[in-house]
Amino acid sequence: MPIIGLGTFQIKDPESMKNVLTTAIDVGYKHIDTAFTYSNENLIGAILKEMFNKGEIKREDLFIVSKLPLNGMKPDAVEYFCNLSLTALQLDYVDLYLLHFPVPSKRCDKDKEVFVIKDGVFVTDNINLMDTWKAMESLVEKGLTKSIGLSNCNSKQIQRIYDSAKIKPTVLQVECHAYFPQHELHEFCKKLNIAFTAYSPLGCPGFPEFALKDWGIKDLDKPKLLEDITLREISKKYDKSPAQILLRYLIQRGIAVIPKSSNPNRIKENIQIFDFSLENEDMNKMKSMSCGLRYITMTYWKGLRQIAVRVENVTNQRPLREKLRTD
Repeated sequence: MPIIGLGTFQIKDPESMKNVLTTAIDVGYKHIDTAFTYSNENLIGAILKEMFNKGEIKREDLFIVSKLPLNGMKPDAVEYFCNLSLTALQLDYVDLYLLHFPVPSKRCDKDKEVFVIKDGVFVTDNINLMDTWKAMESLVEKGLTKSIGLSNCNSKQIQRIYDSAKIKPTVLQVECHAYFPQHELHEFCKKLNIAFTAYSPLGCPGFPEFALKDWGIKDLDKPKLLEDITLREISKKYDKSPAQILLRYLIQRGIAVIPKSSNPNRIKENIQIFDFSLENEDMNKMKSMSCGLRYITMTYWKGLRQIAVRVENVTNQRPLREKLRTD
């Protein structure tokens, strides 16, 4: 799995997706991250098909990731939803298929209704994660995916699945950035030989606007990671953008990153992080930025507030007012 990839969450406009994907592949991205829940796999599939037909890139040169939605976690639905993604992507297989979120949603007649909400409450289903995992193992055996992994899981969930698995999880994908660095969860995964991928490595600056527009959720304004003063000081020292420093910090820790941007210049900038290294002093300064701030909490609906995954083991956690240094 390439250590840097292209995140595609929030990109639903066909023209924007074409610009994003073609730019990314032109400048060297090989790792493309998407999900059934993003409702854009059909756009990605059409663009990739055109590029394959023109000989601009080969399928085997790409590492493509998709994810099982919350409403597809019943064992008899797993292959069905994987095939929906493959059909949309116009692919015979994906390189990695992740269990997107370990809280199953009640399935309804509409496949695209990933969250069933009644009277403002998230409606869950009673499904054993180990049964879902066994069904995902069959996807590998049938050649629909080359590997399987987890997303948004804590250490207890990972260990339970790992202990019962015939095919072990290869990857864990979680929110991870300088404000929420996931040190102990990362160390836990390393002991199990599970690769670690950081989503929202730049602090998900576009999420409040997306959540308001698509989900009607307000008041998500939080301190902006990209404006942190410590980060800006390090950025100036290396003559690199704050985004490049954030990404370099994670890959220097051995963590894969999947930044998302619709701006061609930023897409190019985000992959230009292999011509410098952060000194130990600056790695420690980045570590000191940790404050336990998550941008995507999954607790927007009443039914999830009690059962949402608790991503464990945040280190150096202090009140935000003491830790954050922004304008």
